[in-house]
Amino acid sequence: MEGKVHLVLRLSEVITDSGVVCHKLATRILECQGLPIVNGQCDPYATVTLAGPCRSEAKKTKVKKKTNNPQFDEVFYFEVTRPCSYNRKSHFDFEDEDVDKLEIRVDLWNASNLKFGDEFLGELRIPLKVLRQSSPHEAWYFLQPRDNGSKSLKPEDLGSLRLNVVYTEDHVFSSDYYSPLRDLLLRSADVEPVSASAAHILGEVCREKQEAAVPLVRLFLHYGRVVPFISAIASAEVRRTQDPNTIFRGNSLTSKCIDETMKLAGMHYLHVTLKPTIEEICQSHKSCEIDPVRLKDGESLESNTENLRQYVDRVFSVITTSGLSCPTVMCDIFFSLREAAAKRFQDDLDVRYTAVSSFIFLRFFAPAILSPNLFQLTPHHTDPQTSRTLTLVSKTIQTLGSLSKSKSASFKESYMAAFYEFFNEQKYADAVKNFLDLISSSGRRDPRSVQRPILLKEGFMIKRAQGRKRFGMKNFKKRWFRLTNHEFTYQKSKGDPPLYSIPIENILAVEPLEEESFKMKNMFQVIQPERALYIQANNCVEAKAWIDILTKVSQCNQKRLAVYHPSAYLNGHWLCCRASSDTAAGCSPCTSGLPANIQLDIDGDRETERIYSLFSLYMSKLEKMQEACGSRSVYDGPEREEYSTFVIDDPQETYKTLKQVITGVGALELEHAQHRRDKFKRTKYGSQEHPIGDKSFQSYIRQQSETPAHSM
Repeated sequence: MEGKVHLVLRLSEVITDSGVVCHKLATRILECQGLPIVNGQCDPYATVTLAGPCRSEAKKTKVKKKTNNPQFDEVFYFEVTRPCSYNRKSHFDFEDEDVDKLEIRVDLWNASNLKFGDEFLGELRIPLKVLRQSSPHEAWYFLQPRDNGSKSLKPEDLGSLRLNVVYTEDHVFSSDYYSPLRDLLLRSADVEPVSASAAHILGEVCREKQEAAVPLVRLFLHYGRVVPFISAIASAEVRRTQDPNTIFRGNSLTSKCIDETMKLAGMHYLHVTLKPTIEEICQSHKSCEIDPVRLKDGESLESNTENLRQYVDRVFSVITTSGLSCPTVMCDIFFSLREAAAKRFQDDLDVRYTAVSSFIFLRFFAPAILSPNLFQLTPHHTDPQTSRTLTLVSKTIQTLGSLSKSKSASFKESYMAAFYEFFNEQKYADAVKNFLDLISSSGRRDPRSVQRPILLKEGFMIKRAQGRKRFGMKNFKKRWFRLTNHEFTYQKSKGDPPLYSIPIENILAVEPLEEESFKMKNMFQVIQPERALYIQANNCVEAKAWIDILTKVSQCNQKRLAVYHPSAYLNGHWLCCRASSDTAAGCSPCTSGLPANIQLDIDGDRETERIYSLFSLYMSKLEKMQEACGSRSVYDGPEREEYSTFVIDDPQETYKTLKQVITGVGALELEHAQHRRDKFKRTKYGSQEHPIGDKSFQSYIRQQSETPAHSM
């Protein structure tokens, strides 16, 4: 049950005017917290009952409207014993009734206008024997389910439910406590070899690579170190790979870290790209079954095939044209993957593509199409027919993205191989390669490492002469503009040699230009280190499209401007701020910058604490890894089987890092031990933090009493 109740019980001895004594119980209901919300509302009230074998007396609080944290503060009085003659010996002596069988029961209800009556929220029962002392009893209680007495069902009548529940609790200290371990982790990308780094060691000792990848990626993303780290471990993995066809196909630390990065940084990109098409597929309910065995009566194989082909074409198109929306951090990682793969397998010209497609298609887009609800693309599980359609689309997209040389061999089913023949054209392979080129380059590090430029946009626009000659005429001319991932150029006509070229890395900002500058609409400016190029697009839609795409390809340039001049420099001054120097700093903040990544809410200290907990949990493996380093340093013979699972390229460097890790973990463990002792001293059963009825409390007490201060 949800919710807890704060109450005070006081047993008082009352002497009446006639000199007789009776005992009265005052029950004060102070407040409740966290009561369940029923059908979107909660109008709670409480009933208080003094119950025993031969009596039952109930009273009720007022209803508190529209709150699940009601403040009642009401007192109810019950006569516990019959009046009797007063004497000192009988003080709090309940001989005339078996008080041990009396109890106070508090029931919480939700007041309802429905014909079915009020809804039960929970109850608590307090035996009066807890009041054998003169002081009041004040405590918080957890609400419990209703006691059905003898009507409870037998276990075998209830059925069974198998669950896998993982609960993790970390106590996070202030940031300075984590500095040694955090700094050691953040240096991982710079350690040579990377297998000797603290982050890589965590992946070696964890039972599942996913355990290590989740906090590592979040920590490195928070501190801007995820790309260097993944680049380092990816390069190391590629060097150990013997067959280019198996590159990044295992569940290694590299694969899990990239998966986690795509999940965190790429979810918005995934939604923007796929959600409209997935929603259309779910809503249209077109039959796409192409397995002759599964065809229903009245369905046409030709019609179903055409429906499926249209869906695949649509999904393929939205994916392969989404390159400019791919988050920067993902593009940087893909760049490092293709570079490492191309360097390792120089004779395989396709490996630079398969290294990237193994993630963006096989681990990102295809799973999202197959199970859209797991990626929040749909609110619920899809119906069986839609699920089957998405399965077929996912299979085809996965094969298209893999660029495998033998497409028919990619399918176990003959009907899928036959269907794939619709897409066995060079234009599909070219579209995939262009997409992979774009998301693994576009000016992010060294775009010229890509062998061929990728055309992003082209068309006629009007540009104002830049006045490269100080006293030359500055008129407007129509030119053919062309943007690739290498440069932005213009020429007289399409196909002519370029008259002027701006390298992508020289674009400092791309911003609209105010109409008052030249009395012309739809103008924007491409700002370079020496001057700005003023351009007029054909219409406002084209102007925005050019601004967006130019901003996207240049967004990672290191010298991008934070401020700019929204108007032109004419007649010896800037029209916007009247500054006379043509090199004066901008007067307005840049407006068209696209976010490089969606900002993530990550607590670096919490992630470091999680990593500490993992190191602490696997301390025995850390110690075994130390032994393995020592063994390899002094012995060249056959390795012990228990050491063979560790990747240790440099035993001495790895041992050094292990020692630092164990020291850092030990220091944090001392702080945790002190915190546990202090918390144990402050803990009070029945407090707001630990209400009576909290079944985990006794387990907590037992754990704390059994845990030595020095334990790992």
